Amino acid sequence: MENITLNVQGMTCGHCEAAVTNALKELDGVSAVKVHLSEGKVDVSFDKSKVTIEKMKEAIEDQGYDVA
Repeated sequence: MENITLNVQGMTCGHCEAAVTNALKELDGVSAVKVHLSEGKVDVSFDKSKVTIEKMKEAIEDQGYDVA
């Protein structure tokens, strides 16, 4: 299992947190998501043989947020 912290811009509330969390958890291979709203960061635990970092970024961007 791999861990990564993504910098996500535009998250401001609980809805933002839920949108990002749900988008990532729908991806096969993502096992855990922890959103840190005040820091604009998302910690993700994932299986790199099942999902790529690029796919995770796309899932977040599809919800309307920018990933730095």
